[in-house]
Formats: sequence, C-alpha cells, structure tokens
Amino acid sequence: MMNETALNFKKLWIPGLLVIALAILATLTLYGTIYSIILITDILMYIILTVSWAIFSGPTRYISLAPAVFFGVGIYVSAILGQNLPFPVVILTGGLASFVIALLAGSLTLRLKGVYFTIFTFGLLELIKQVLVWAEITITGTRGRFVIVVDNHTIYYWMLGIFVVLMITAYLIRRSRYGKALEAIGDNEEAAAHIGINTTFLKVITFSIGAFFTGAAGAAIATRWTYIDPYIAFNYFYSFLPVLMAIFGGVGHIMGPVIGAAIFAYLEETLITEFPYYYMLMFGIILLIAILYMPKGLVGLAQNLWQRLPGRQNANT
Repeated sequence: MMNETALNFKKLWIPGLLVIALAILATLTLYGTIYSIILITDILMYIILTVSWAIFSGPTRYISLAPAVFFGVGIYVSAILGQNLPFPVVILTGGLASFVIALLAGSLTLRLKGVYFTIFTFGLLELIKQVLVWAEITITGTRGRFVIVVDNHTIYYWMLGIFVVLMITAYLIRRSRYGKALEAIGDNEEAAAHIGINTTFLKVITFSIGAFFTGAAGAAIATRWTYIDPYIAFNYFYSFLPVLMAIFGGVGHIMGPVIGAAIFAYLEETLITEFPYYYMLMFGIILLIAILYMPKGLVGLAQNLWQRLPGRQNANT
C-alpha cells in the first residue's frame, strides 16, 4: 500500500510542479520588473536552443554544432520580413526556413557518422556566415541590417509559447516508438537498421524538428537587438553553449537540458555582470568539474543521491 501511494505521488508531483511553474511564468508580466522579464526571456531562449539540440543529439549521440545556423536563419528572416509581415508570421517563417535548411542539410550529411558529422555542421555554420558577408558587401553594399523592435512583453510571451510547444513535442517524441527508435540508433545504428528502422529518414526528420524551434526562437529574439549582421546572427557561441548546457544538466532525462540551460543562462548573466573579464574562464572550470565528476549531469547526480538515501536503500532491499 505504501509503495502504491509513493508511486502515485511520484506521478503527480512533477506535473503539479510544472503547472505551478507555468502559471508563475504566464503571470510574470503582471508583477515582474522589466529586468526580470528580459532575464527570463534570455533563459527561455537558451532552454529552447538546448532542448531543441537534445531532441536529436541526445538519443542518437550525433553531436551537432548547427544550432547557430538555424538560430541565425531565424534572426535574418526576422530582419528581412519583419517590416512587412505580422510578428507571429515572421516567427513561423523563421522556424519553417530553418526546418527546410535542416531537411536539406540533413538529407545530405546524416549518412555521415561520428566526428565527420560534427565537423560538417560546424563547417556549415562558417559557410553560411561567409556567404552572407560576401553577399551583403558585394550585392547590397551594406553590412548588417536593422530589425523592427518589438516590446519586451510580446517577445517574452512568444518565447514562452515556443518553449511550451517544444516541451510537449519533446515529451511526445520521447514517449513514442520514434523515441525508442532514436535510442536504438544511439545504441547501435547498424542493428537498428537491420531490424527495419529507416535510420536516415528518422534522423533527418528529428534533426529538422529541433531546427524549427531554434529558428523560431531566433526570429523572436532578433526583434530585441535592433541591429544584426552575419557575425552576430551566426555566432558559434550559440552552437557550443547548447551542447555544454545539455551535458551539464544531463541528456538522459527530459528535464536535464532544461535545468542545465536555466542554471547556465543565469550564471552567464551573473558572471558577466560581476566578472566581465573572467566569466568564460569560470564557465570552463564549471564545465570541467561537471564532466569529470558528473558524467550524467545534474539530473544523474540527483538521482544517484536519491537512491543512496537510507530510506531508499532499505526500500530497495
């Protein structure tokens, strides 16, 4: 009876906490300061980038360095179309443009494995960046673009909406047979193909779904930056940070990337403010400690500590 009660409690407390957290976020603009709204918007942005990366790279173990590509595409879509289209349409277009680019790139490259795929995704980032620099200088005669500014409350709610839809999508994929197939690809891709899984198709579609949300986030956040250029939009920083945030939180659990991104985004804001010249060094030290002593991330560490509690040990025995 006690075990059944504990199981029911475990099933209910996590959804309950999520509902409370969502209610707090949905009403933040009623009582929060402008600073808190901007900070939470940045945290949501990093969570979207990290979870979008983890949807594909977590189960398949393909390390993609392409988040900055799709993020930058969304930013440029916002800069180009923001003057002529409604904000929701711009966000949707940014996501769809990133989806199409990921679909094309994935169809060509997701037959590569291991470090070859990682190198290609980073090369794609540099290729698009340099092509845009050349096009702006030689064709348009400009460097960068101005972006239509949208108020912080609107950006916040759209970022929150993207986050909610992304988490629902990630949960459904993880609990579906496609999620199990992705895990099978990560464990042994040859065996997965042998039992009938269309590994290339599944990888390309999942890669593109993550790109859609990354591009949508880029289109939304661009309206807060006023001016962008290829080096701002396609900054490699937005490719490496999601990987590090996911590892820090733990890619084995759906909440791991969320926790890792939230903590790292807050740390970034704090360290930049307090230690502007040393924050990257501190980031590196924190990551080194996490990789050495928390191979499964914060969520894995918490699960291990929970299992070692005296009451839990007695229950297991």
